[in-house]
Amino acid sequence: MNASMHPAQLAALRSAEYSTTKNKRAWLALYADDAVIQDPVGVSPLDPTGEGHKGKPALEKFWDTAIAQGELTFKVRESYPCADECANVATITNTMPSGVSLTTDLVIVYRVNSAGLIVSLKAYWDFAKIAAQLQTMVAR
Repeated sequence: MNASMHPAQLAALRSAEYSTTKNKRAWLALYADDAVIQDPVGVSPLDPTGEGHKGKPALEKFWDTAIAQGELTFKVRESYPCADECANVATITNTMPSGVSLTTDLVIVYRVNSAGLIVSLKAYWDFAKIAAQLQTMVAR
């Protein structure tokens, strides 16, 4: 990671780093005050309205419910910067306190403002597939 990287790629890498190292304060500081996270995009149990988590208080709640509960690992396989955005093709593994690990392949699109703060994060992944994976593990 270096400062000469595309601003959206740099913000994305820092977001992943702070998520995996459990640095909530630094992670929140990456986001503009009016930022929106859609993870996953659309209606899901994580976002019943499908409109995303908007603003710092909602992002903090998202951290507490979706990030803080497990141990995350990120592997960015490809990254495509364009304009003020980048699309990352990645694999995320979330190991829960019970020892259950959930792995998903996804595309995450980050958009930053002129200050390099994230204004939008859209993660494209299949919630139903992860729920089925969890059900299979629980049934064992």
